[in-house]
Amino acid sequence: MKEVYSNKQRRWYDKDPVLSQAVKTLEETDDETQIRIALNLIKIIIEHNIEEEKFEAVEDIINAVGSGLDDNRKGRWYDIDSTLRTAMNMLHNCPESTQKIIAKEMAKMVVDKIKVNEDEEEDEDENIEE
Repeated sequence: MKEVYSNKQRRWYDKDPVLSQAVKTLEETDDETQIRIALNLIKIIIEHNIEEEKFEAVEDIINAVGSGLDDNRKGRWYDIDSTLRTAMNMLHNCPESTQKIIAKEMAKMVVDKIKVNEDEEEDEDENIEE
């Protein structure tokens, strides 16, 4: 069954404003930051699903990772990297209630990483001026 989106919500993550903004910010970050956050997302999703007892065996995790992956699909910004694509597909396959929880954690990760990058750039600028 295909989901129908309005013009405002053409992507699955646009239903939740927090998730939508976190994904938009993630899309605009550098490649290294995207990979680090994707790895953290995968970890959080797996941990959350273990806590909720949705994963009972390693096979369940593998199936969740593989669900929705289409190697021929390369049109989305996150399809360029397999780690990022895996994280986004795992997030997409989570129930909306789980997506809302993870969206807040994801937004915090993205903002924290951007702050760290800005602090590092300021430190480099100060070293250059000295």
